[in-house]
Amino acid sequence: PRRVAMWRSSRYIPLALRAGGVWRRVAVPIAARSLVRAREMCVSTQVAGPSAIPAAVSGDITTDDIAEMSELKPREVVEELDRYIIGQKKAKRAVAIALRNRWRRHRIPEKMRAEVNPKNILMIGPTGVGKTEIARRIARLTSAPFVKVEATKFTEVGFHGRDVDQIIRDLVDVSITMTKKRMQERMKNEINLAVEEHILDVLTGKDASENTRTSFRQMLREGLLEDRYIEIEVPERSPLGGQTIGIGGNPGGIPIGDIFMRANKMFGLRNTKKKRMKISESRPLLEELESENLVSDEDVQREAIQTAEQDGIVFIDEIDKIATRSDRRYGGDASSEGVQRDLLPIIEGSTVHTKHGNVSTNHILFIASGAFHSCKPSDLMAELQGRLPIRVELSALEEDDLYRILTEPEFSLLKQQRELLRTEGVDLDFTEAALRRIVAVAAEVNETIENIGARRLHTVLERIMEDISFNAPDMKGDKVIVDVDTVDKTVGDMLLKTDLSKYVL
Repeated sequence: PRRVAMWRSSRYIPLALRAGGVWRRVAVPIAARSLVRAREMCVSTQVAGPSAIPAAVSGDITTDDIAEMSELKPREVVEELDRYIIGQKKAKRAVAIALRNRWRRHRIPEKMRAEVNPKNILMIGPTGVGKTEIARRIARLTSAPFVKVEATKFTEVGFHGRDVDQIIRDLVDVSITMTKKRMQERMKNEINLAVEEHILDVLTGKDASENTRTSFRQMLREGLLEDRYIEIEVPERSPLGGQTIGIGGNPGGIPIGDIFMRANKMFGLRNTKKKRMKISESRPLLEELESENLVSDEDVQREAIQTAEQDGIVFIDEIDKIATRSDRRYGGDASSEGVQRDLLPIIEGSTVHTKHGNVSTNHILFIASGAFHSCKPSDLMAELQGRLPIRVELSALEEDDLYRILTEPEFSLLKQQRELLRTEGVDLDFTEAALRRIVAVAAEVNETIENIGARRLHTVLERIMEDISFNAPDMKGDKVIVDVDTVDKTVGDMLLKTDLSKYVL
């Protein structure tokens, strides 16, 4: 057979093959190194177009695999975000388009691919309207490496603290973890088989007859030996594993434990200790040991760096806190304009050195957000503004928005409170009038004291639930109904009291 087309997926490579004058499609595991091995492992079907992927390959491909192979469309991303976040359509659409453009870029000709840079996004809006929540949900939606950082945690190079290069180091660490997990998933069958052989070696000895091993293997697979104790060798953790060697006092250095581990591995040495435990408890440890033998660290690092470079997403929150007003531009603040200058080359595209290798930031997508209460987006450096070309404004929340936030999301605050009390055997319910009253109180306090958006609902609801949660263990089997009188009794004083906290030192 002659290979004529190939495109990459997360775990399998679909191939179009011609055999006997008939075009057929086969799904080959990426771990397969030859077409001879592929013939034994794949299931072939008649070609039906690029979107047709076999439903099973040696029984290993699942619906989760199919989900990973297909990327969400912009409309589907917005619909998924709508399940958890109320309103803010513009921000959702901008993020959805940016994610889809990553998918499109991988499918254009390679010569043009290097020239297509991501359009970074700046989200502007008051606190508590959903900027950070959008970032959290993106991290769960996308299978790409994602890291969220606070701009205020970084200082200008030359000052004591974290420099902005740590953002890319953190992104690579996330990518390493994801890639290692993905590779282990690909080789799950091999790892399970190796663990089984390891346990059989401990139970029967390496010189046991084949009949003996077969008998124990059968009992092991039937779960009859899960409570039996065995003694296994596990690697001994270095007491210096958490300490790092950095350069110039900056974090992000190489852990000392890693240095000793790599040196021991290079010379074939391994510090181990014997540990006695049940077979059921030993499986996770043995799976980790066997995966280290089967999954090469070099392959993990190489693929992880490539994934971080091509698909990485960085969300920089509170970027307004490092903006400097034009009348205060000069000063010794190590966390303002200097940090902006350090961010410029990273967002524009540069090479950052990490302990795993050099990482290019040319195609990493950056999403920044800020409330901009005491400053304006134009107070950012002009060069930084130019590197965040897509500007999206999030609207402040009205009373109707607060009501929808309280009731509509899939895991709304009300549903969370009901489930928490259900563990105590208490049935909790709110009347419609009570819900409207809660929202009215939250909106009025936001308007008269300080507008913290949807976070005010947490404050009001916790005040209402305080006595109920305290007495819940003694109310098993009861049904608690929260009505308007209960709301007025518990949070009415929030409207009567003058805000004196601003005068307290």
